[in-house]
Amino acid sequence: MVALAGDKLDECRRRTQRETTGGRGRKDDPLYKARRLLRTGAGPVGDRGWERLEQLFADPQNTPVEAAWAVYQKIVAAYRASNPAQGKTRMEKVMETLKAGVPEALEELKSLGKTLAQRRDDILAYFNHPGTSNGPTEAVNGRLEHLRGIALGFRNLTNYTVRSLIHAGGFRNQLLHP
Repeated sequence: MVALAGDKLDECRRRTQRETTGGRGRKDDPLYKARRLLRTGAGPVGDRGWERLEQLFADPQNTPVEAAWAVYQKIVAAYRASNPAQGKTRMEKVMETLKAGVPEALEELKSLGKTLAQRRDDILAYFNHPGTSNGPTEAVNGRLEHLRGIALGFRNLTNYTVRSLIHAGGFRNQLLHP
C-alpha cells in the first residue's frame, strides 16, 4: 500500500511538473529536486528537509502534490503505528477521506481511493493479523523457480529428476531409500 501511494505521489508530481513547466523535470526544477524528499516518511525529515518542503508547498501550483504527499504520509503513519488497532483506525480514516470526495483535478488520489475501496478488506486484514508474513511461501516459490531454471535444457525426465534431487540435497536419501 505504501508503495502504491508513493507511486501515485510520483505520478502527481510528474503531472504537476508537466503542467507548470510544459515538460518533464530537469535538475534545477524544484519538484524534480524534491522527488526523494517527498518519498521520505515525515519522521526522518530533518529541519532542512522541512524548509525545502515548506518552500515547495508555498507555490500554489504545487497544491496537488501537497495533497498527495499528505495522503502518502497518513498511509505511512498507519503502517508505522505502534498499535495495530491504531493503525487500522488511521487507515480507515484515509479510506473514508478518499471516498468522501476528492476533486477531479486530483486524478491520482481518485485512483488511489478507488483501489483502496476495492481492496478494503484485504488492506485492513493486515492490521487484524500483525506480524504475519508470506516470507516462507515466497522462499519455497523461489527455490522451486531456481530448480526449474537449473533443469532447463534437460529433455529426459530422469536427468531432470536427478539434477533436482542433487540440487535439493535429496539424492543421497533417494539412493538409500528408493
